[in-house]
Amino acid sequence: MILQLISAVFLGLLFHGIHRKVIARIQGRPGPPVWQEILHTLKFSFKQTWIPKTASMPLYVFIVAVSIAIWAGGFFVVFSGGSLLLLFAVFMLHKITEHGLGLSSGSPYGKFGAIRSVMSAASEIPLFATIAGMYVVTGSLMISDITRYQAIHGPLLISAFPMAAALYLVILSKMHYGPFSIIEAKEIVSGNLTEHFGVWRAGLQVAYALKTFVLLWVFVLLFIGALPWWLMLIAMLLLLVSLSFICAFTPMLSPFDAVAFETVVTGILVGYILVLGVSG
Repeated sequence: MILQLISAVFLGLLFHGIHRKVIARIQGRPGPPVWQEILHTLKFSFKQTWIPKTASMPLYVFIVAVSIAIWAGGFFVVFSGGSLLLLFAVFMLHKITEHGLGLSSGSPYGKFGAIRSVMSAASEIPLFATIAGMYVVTGSLMISDITRYQAIHGPLLISAFPMAAALYLVILSKMHYGPFSIIEAKEIVSGNLTEHFGVWRAGLQVAYALKTFVLLWVFVLLFIGALPWWLMLIAMLLLLVSLSFICAFTPMLSPFDAVAFETVVTGILVGYILVLGVSG
């Protein structure tokens, strides 16, 4: 399990580098090498580290450890074929850590990022609707049961495309440099990450690498099914590249537009689930 977790961190950082590279190429820039995020994490691990005077020291440090722990827990849920409700809990805890991360430093930029993290909680609503739809279609919330269902009935990517689109939107909202990355907008410097540097930033790099790996992995499992490990990585890479294309071509939305768009998508998905429930 530990070896798989370390591999997931490494691949997550590599995926971040590929994400940056694809966006740069589309926008006519050379971009950094694909292993740049791995180098960044190593660099931050050995840089001088201290705690700002304005920071709430216990929260400032503890929030980094919690961020790593919750996505390690998310990895375990997916790895063991556990419940989607537990994965939803991981998303909610992540949103809380995003908020706490911004407040812990005492920086005004961090506080703006924390406020926007609350607004961006609307991005989790399509996930809740997707989980409800999964139960309506498959009769289970266990990832292992859903993959077995697809082995018999075929990929849900085709038969339940609206749910796949909704989860795709959720993952897009978690990608760096995307249309929903309102927490990291340039007008608030680095948002809730502004004052976390050195080993603290390295820890957050690890947590977010795990996050990206888990999100891509669970999408493939839920809507394509269980695949050999090499084919799973190819499917995750293709999914990542498609997200990178959208991030490269789509400008960042304002906080209110982002919330409105995600709410409309949720409403459409709820209507779809109601139709499924009635017809089923």
